[in-house]
Amino acid sequence: MASPRCPSCRLLVKLPPENKTFPFCSERCRTIDLGRWLGEEFRVPTRQVEEDEDGGGLAPGPARPPEDA
Repeated sequence: MASPRCPSCRLLVKLPPENKTFPFCSERCRTIDLGRWLGEEFRVPTRQVEEDEDGGGLAPGPARPPEDA
């Protein structure tokens, strides 16, 4: 198996428990990655909501009675 590489700097990474910052090579690279997520350079893809004809988004479904009623 090939040694893993740091997602920030691409250097070879030691495996845990020897490396407490795995999958990163250092605390610095871990912090850089966090900054990219917080700065929205990385995003988790989401499904876009379809709009109805009046442009107000999806219409809500019928109201349901409370479970206890």
